[in-house]
Order: sequence, then C-alpha cells, then structure tokens
Amino acid sequence: MTSPNIQKFTRRQTLAGLGAGVSILALPGCVQQAAAQMAAPPLAEPVGAQLLDEIAYNLLAHEPERATSLGVDVGRYAALRSQMEDQSQAGQDAFAATLRTDLARVRAADTSALDPATRTSFEVVESAYATALDGFALPYGDVAVGSWRNSPYVVIQNVGSYIDLPRFFDSTQPLNSAGDAEAYIARLTAVPGVLNGELERMKAATDMGVVPPDFLLAKAVTQMKATLQDAMQGGSLVAPLAASEIGKGVSGQADEIVKTTIAPALEAQLAELFRQQTVATSDPGMAARPHGDEYYAWALRASTTTNLTPDEVHQRGLEELASLHARMDPILRSLGYTNGTVGARMNELGSDPRFKFAEGDPGRAEIMSFIEDRIAWIKSQMPRAFNTLVDPNLEVRRIPAAEELGAPGAYGGAGSKDGTIPGRMWINLRTTDLHRKYDLADLVYHETIPGHVWEGEYSNTLPLIRSILAFNAFSEGWALYGEQLADELGAYEDYTVGRLGYLQSLAFRACRMVVDTGLHSKGWSRQKGVDFFVTENGSKVEEVASEVDRYCSWPGQACGYKVGHSEIVRQRGIAQTALGSKYDFKSFNDAVVLGGNAPLDVMANNVSRYVAGARVQ
Repeated sequence: MTSPNIQKFTRRQTLAGLGAGVSILALPGCVQQAAAQMAAPPLAEPVGAQLLDEIAYNLLAHEPERATSLGVDVGRYAALRSQMEDQSQAGQDAFAATLRTDLARVRAADTSALDPATRTSFEVVESAYATALDGFALPYGDVAVGSWRNSPYVVIQNVGSYIDLPRFFDSTQPLNSAGDAEAYIARLTAVPGVLNGELERMKAATDMGVVPPDFLLAKAVTQMKATLQDAMQGGSLVAPLAASEIGKGVSGQADEIVKTTIAPALEAQLAELFRQQTVATSDPGMAARPHGDEYYAWALRASTTTNLTPDEVHQRGLEELASLHARMDPILRSLGYTNGTVGARMNELGSDPRFKFAEGDPGRAEIMSFIEDRIAWIKSQMPRAFNTLVDPNLEVRRIPAAEELGAPGAYGGAGSKDGTIPGRMWINLRTTDLHRKYDLADLVYHETIPGHVWEGEYSNTLPLIRSILAFNAFSEGWALYGEQLADELGAYEDYTVGRLGYLQSLAFRACRMVVDTGLHSKGWSRQKGVDFFVTENGSKVEEVASEVDRYCSWPGQACGYKVGHSEIVRQRGIAQTALGSKYDFKSFNDAVVLGGNAPLDVMANNVSRYVAGARVQ
C-alpha cells in the first residue's frame, strides 16, 4: 500500500510547455490564417507526446470554445479565444477531414518504444476519432468528438448554440484584460454565423424528413423565445460585460451586436422550428426517422464504447433493475413500507413530507446549503479512498432559468486545465419538488466528488488530448462508481433512507437502459417511457418527463451510465480475485482514475497493468 500524496503541479507551467513544436493542420477557412500565424509546420513527423499535442491543437482549432473552457487559449494559441466553431456543413466536413488525417497519423505511428501511459493515449485517440468519423459519415446530426452529447437534431430543447452560448459567455469566457474584452466582442460578432450554420443543417435535415418529435419542438420553441427575449432586453450575452470593469466600455457595442445581428439569427432558427412543427409527429424514437436504426446503432456504440446491441442493452437493464430492487426491498420494509412493488413503495416514500424541501426560494436556499454540507463531508473522506489526492476548485451554481425546462435535475464537470475556471455542479431549481432529502446527497457525490469534478481533475493532469477526449461510459460509469464509493465510505451509516436513495439512483440508471432502447428500437411511446420509471422505480413524474425527452434528443447517451459502472465494478472483482491479499482498495481506485477517461476496453487494460504490477510487489 503506497502512502497518500497530493498532486503537485503548476498548471500554467504545464500549459506553457504544451505547444512546443505544435502546428494546426487541416483547418476550416475561418481559422487557417490564424493557425498559420500561430505555428509553422514541423520539419518531420513528430512522435509520442509531441504528436499527441499537435493533434490536440488541431482539434481545438475546430472547437475554439473548448480551448477557452480548458484554459489553453494562451500564448501562441491566444487567437483561439476570439474564434467560434464553424457550425455550417462545410465547417463540419472540414472538422471530419482533420480527424481523418490525424487518425491516419496515429495509426501509422510506431508506439512500441513509448511508455504505457503514452501508448494508452494513442489508443484513446484512435477509438475516439474512429467513432466520431463514423458519426460524421451519417447523413445528419451533431457529432460530439470525445464528448457525450451526440444528437440527430442540431437544435432542439437541450441542443444548440442558443442554449450553450449564453451560459458560455456568462461562466467561461474570461474578462481579465482589455484583450479579453476584445475577444468577447469578436466572439459575439461571430455568433450570427454560428447560428446560421446550424440553421443550414436544420433545414437540410427537415428536407430529408429528420424532424424532432412535436413534444421536443414545443419545449425548444418556448426556450428559443425566452433566449430571444433575453437578447432583446440586453440580457445574458451582454450582462458579463456590463458587470465587469474591463468590459463596461464595450457593453453598448455588445448590446448593438446582439439586437441587430444575433436576434435576427435566432428569429430565423425559431422560424425553422415553426416549420418543423407543421410536419412533426409524436413518435419519439429513431426507428421512425430516415436511417434511424443505423443512427441508433452508432449512437449506442458511441455512448457505451461497446458493441452491445439494443436488445442486449435492454435485457441487461431489466436484469440489473431486478437485482437492485432486491436490495431495496428489505430497506423499505425496515422503514415500514411493506405493501406493493418496490416502485409503488418508493412513490409513497417520495410523497412523505419529511423528505421534501420547502417550496420556493426558502427551499432553494435549503438545497444549496445541503449540497455544500455534503461536499464538505465527502472531501474529508477522500484520503480513505485514494492514494493520489487532488483538491478541486469547485462551485455550485443554479442552471440558468431559460435552460431549466429542458435540463436534467443536475449536471457537473471539471474545471479548466489551468485551474482558473472551477469545476461546477449545476443544479436545476425550477421547482424544489425535483429533489428529495434522501436522494440529493447521492446526486452531489455523482456530480462533484468523487464523481465528475473529481475525475476531471486527474484528466486535467494528463496530456492535453486526454483532457479533451472523454467517453460517456467512463465519465458516467465513474460518477456512478463515485456514488458507490460514498456509500462504502459511510455516507449513509446514520441515514438508512439515504442508502435507499443511492440504490434508487442505480436502479434509475438501469431503467434508462430499458427506456432508451425501448424508445428507439422497440417502438415505445413517450408515455410508456415515463410510466416505466414511475411504476417500476418510483421515480418522480416531474423528473422523468424531462428525462425521457432527453433520451429522444440524445439517443443512446442514457445507456452509458450503468454499462460503464457495471464494467468498473466487474474489473474490481477481477482484481480482487487475482490479487487476493495483495488487493488494495485505494490502489485500485488510483489505477482506474489515473488511467484517465478512456473507452471501457482501454480502462480494463489499465486495470490489468495494475494487477500485474501488484503481483510482483
């Protein structure tokens, strides 16, 4: 057993060395000139870490907003801070061309002399790029390269720049210098082009019959109207400048840009949503759309990093749900809930006033206080679970009101690579009835520590490309494993009903496997999906209505959670059996998280290396 240590690194120093010898190749036209200014092409093909860094910046040239969120739009790459992704079809084609070129370079590289960690990074890039290129080859949709939000619809209730950009400008775009204010204005000026690029792809999809279901369009229209109204009132796109000493002088210019160019582009997108409504149906699944079975097969593979079929995922979900309910039953009985199915009894529990938060702002304040208390507790427990510790810069924020209707109960993620942008838990507070006292703690552990924010801190110490590329099954599987760690560390020793909330959370993810595949491959209706959650798992209608809608716009994504969690737990069992008395809880956790965000087969290889190393100690 190794002794605990704290990750010590100066992130700005790390970042300063990332760009050495790196060039940006195969860029869309809008950034070719900036790229040429930033770097000259290398004299020879780079190898190892240098090649990985070059590939990372090639990707970020197509997603400059991500460079800002990582805090790597600095030095020779500072020009990225003023640029936006090209959302037109030509821009997406150029993005795919870059991936194709760099995938070939990765496959041609001789990695035999590289250390295991660097070889792992090459495996990760190959997997992410090959999967993304299969997505780009489909005739429609939005491909998340090394991320989780693949969608057949470019703009819908939880997809699109009309949602992403107000939050981005408010929480991520820096305002620390006059140059930052100029970059902010440059990006605002580019927003109409971004929106028009999306509009072009929306129209093309509509023309080929790829129209979102009517219930998603109703939500998207409501939210788009709210974004448009906010823009016309000098709202969230301008507010950060107006509130900043750095930006005050240009806030009037920003307001003019928003009202005269961005608002009309939003109106054009809204008009296309209206056009889609005239031909939309209520059928929720991909099977009802052109090339839908092909799209769903790819989306499921991208989400789970496996080749599981929809039928296999569906059956696994049913089996895992039954197993978890068998664990929940005795706890419910001990609390006096003895009659009916587990789902029915959980419904009773959910209506118990003892476990509800107050309504309105008093309840919202109570929820925020509860979250901060749980974060403080779990932080104190981490030396019991890991040898290698991190100290995340973390904040909790409410999901913006304009986004709440189409958003989940919460979401979270790591901060920037340089540490200047904190990791965040975003909590949906449109109504306090979304949350219960017995299930909120578990949600906190999932989104923050030891879940998403904690895991992201380790990925941020890896080469840049590894901080960029994330895999849904690992990200969400780890966050569920983080929930399990909290339970194993004693989170519910004095609050048994809290363990019930944790088990319901796992069962909820098993339900997701059943419902997602049901919607997209078995002809389920939206209502059947909602009813399954409520009846089988005792989930709250208010929560699962938006959940089911989310599965309709992000096919396959919901299946990655439990598939990933089950594989991590399976690998832990393999390690325990192989090592016997040499198995160490903290060392196993280190092996998984220090290996970085990876496809599940690559994660398994990291565990195998841990087992081999522990055997000889």
